[in-house]
Amino acid sequence: MPSAKQRVLVVSNRLPMNIRYGNEGPELTPSSGGLVTGLSSLQGEYDMAWIGWPGPVAKQDRSRIERTLTEEHRFYPVFLPEQLSERYYEGFSNRAIWPIFHSMPMYAKFSLVEWDAYKKANALFAQRVVSVYRPGDVLWVHDYHLLLLSRLLRQQLPAATIGFFLHIPFPHYDIFRLMPQHRELLESMLDLDLIGFHTHDYAQAFLGCVRRILGFENTLGQMFINNRIAQVDVFPMGIDFKKYSTAAKEEILQPEIEKIYRRMKPRKAVFKVSRLDYTKGIPQSLRAIRLFFRRYPQWHEKVSFVLVVVPSRERVDRYAALKREIDELVGNINSEFGTLEWTPIRYIYRSLSFGELIGLYHAADVALVTPLRDGMNLIAKEYLAVKNDGTGVLILSEMAGAAKELLEALHVNPNSEEEMCEALYVALSMPVEEQQRRNNLMRQRLETHDIHQWTKRFFTRLRDVKETTERLAIRQLDPATRAEMITACAQAPDRAFILDYDGTLVPFAAEPHLARPDTELLTTLRRLASLPNTTVVILSGRDKESLDIWLAGTGVVLVAEHGGWVKRTSVEAWEPTIAEADDTWKREIRPLLELYVDRIPESFIEEKTFSLAWHYRKAESESATYAARELLDTLSNLTTNLDIHVLPGNKTVEVRTIGISKGAFFRRFFATSNPSFLFAAGDDWTDEDLFAVLPSTAYSVKVGLYMSKARANVASYADIRQLLNDFVGGIDAHHR
Repeated sequence: MPSAKQRVLVVSNRLPMNIRYGNEGPELTPSSGGLVTGLSSLQGEYDMAWIGWPGPVAKQDRSRIERTLTEEHRFYPVFLPEQLSERYYEGFSNRAIWPIFHSMPMYAKFSLVEWDAYKKANALFAQRVVSVYRPGDVLWVHDYHLLLLSRLLRQQLPAATIGFFLHIPFPHYDIFRLMPQHRELLESMLDLDLIGFHTHDYAQAFLGCVRRILGFENTLGQMFINNRIAQVDVFPMGIDFKKYSTAAKEEILQPEIEKIYRRMKPRKAVFKVSRLDYTKGIPQSLRAIRLFFRRYPQWHEKVSFVLVVVPSRERVDRYAALKREIDELVGNINSEFGTLEWTPIRYIYRSLSFGELIGLYHAADVALVTPLRDGMNLIAKEYLAVKNDGTGVLILSEMAGAAKELLEALHVNPNSEEEMCEALYVALSMPVEEQQRRNNLMRQRLETHDIHQWTKRFFTRLRDVKETTERLAIRQLDPATRAEMITACAQAPDRAFILDYDGTLVPFAAEPHLARPDTELLTTLRRLASLPNTTVVILSGRDKESLDIWLAGTGVVLVAEHGGWVKRTSVEAWEPTIAEADDTWKREIRPLLELYVDRIPESFIEEKTFSLAWHYRKAESESATYAARELLDTLSNLTTNLDIHVLPGNKTVEVRTIGISKGAFFRRFFATSNPSFLFAAGDDWTDEDLFAVLPSTAYSVKVGLYMSKARANVASYADIRQLLNDFVGGIDAHHR
């Protein structure tokens, strides 16, 4: 991707612009936020533009507002009819996706009308993007409101570079599949080039759903899908550390900061700032505060709690009920413990200005950040950034994404009043030296990994993924490359061939023992192996007994079990390529595989020295495929601490001892030799290990029209056989 002023189109539900109707009509005021700040750091390198919904706009004002947004700000509005926006945003986005993704399915509502609105809104966004898009643009889509957008864009802009970041959590499989539309959402997300999450937990939950629902495996978050790479990665979102760390010194903010400081002191101050939402754990925090005052009466009149609740969706019944619960709890606590001189909880139900927020951070001794579930939570980071003297204590929910980074905070389970109560006591009693020790470590981390670093890391990764996709794009073997290989092979003083067996030299068979080589293949291998200075290696996942019987007398080097055993000549014995491995893991894994044999008729277990494989080629396709995904997911979790690999194959799931792979065998076998001509062929992802370690001068061919690290692709095993015969013919012709 060219980097000189390449255009980036940011696509989000809302534009970073507020439109309010006053006495003189609509007024536009810029809004600031972490994402806006982060993208500003890219202005020098990229040409930035933004696509999003501007909020409700009267039809007669749309042309003028669009002209102003486009010409003055490079913002491209997506206008949504009022009923559609209600059903799309308040409806499916926040009544279905929001509770499911926050692992709170009890609050989810699924409506076909709202799902239809979600699809229509995403389609309107897609139309706008396509109308603005120019070849070479990078698209960066944000958040859960636009999960269908990537599928719509990929259909119309197949070559576009599309990145995505999810700002909320991603649920585990058992919760995600409760959503009736889970498959459509997941399939759309796989049309992205890069999918970003705040934490490894969210990324792994997503990959687990992809594996179990759609059957795609990944290697370090990378998946080959529809001739593209879809990469999943982790980008913990930061804040503008400099902005917050210097804010308390801003002259314009001093009056507000000093006013708040005078009101809160000399008592200790604890604050909680949350949007009105059931995921934020506000009632749970209030009950913990009540328990704290009951358990520690010595803190009466010595500490005040400041609760700031930002209004949100008050017209929705559930949120109105939550507001009533909060009001009652605050009233009850203040009635039970308050005096004429002291109100335990100061309750503010409105948004705070930036100056008020900084003043609150600056004056507070403790921050109580205890959501029940949160994608990241930047308030925790902002509080630490403002506390330049290193004082203050952060009590942080272990369910917030920020907990993965802010390790020195006091972590609590937000569902436990007991834990939060005790954390409050520890925080209010903590010596200044200990506060500074903890906070200085976290502040250093926040300063290094700020919002600007977050955006740069995302774009660097997106560029790398796109370049990798271009390198690994399908390259069908063309006549010119074929002729070049045959000539190079014929002219080389020595040569080596490394060939997979099933799917590469013979077609797949319903049962392993039926894939015997035919006379034509045996003749080709004999002719090739008999050529002077030529080594032919059959590197297969097969057991050594089958290879020994089937390929006897061909003169090839036999390698069984993906590199676990080697037989160099027909008269030599089989040798293990690694020290004798511990196979006690088989006793733990076999019973699980046997359960799947019982569940899936016509499936069976194959045991080899270094592996166990569950085969399901003859089984009923749909149920067997689903069972295989479930088995892969189960095995991946069970084998984390065992020295074994879980390998999905063509209608097989194999568990194999670590240290054995085709790539590892190549390094051992060819460690001291460097043939002038080297050719390798394989058909599945176990062969990718081999392709990845071959020298750049080697020729490699993938059987099947899939993305690969190989240099070229052919359609079937018959093409490989013909190519081997052409190699023999070329060598013979060269020596005549």
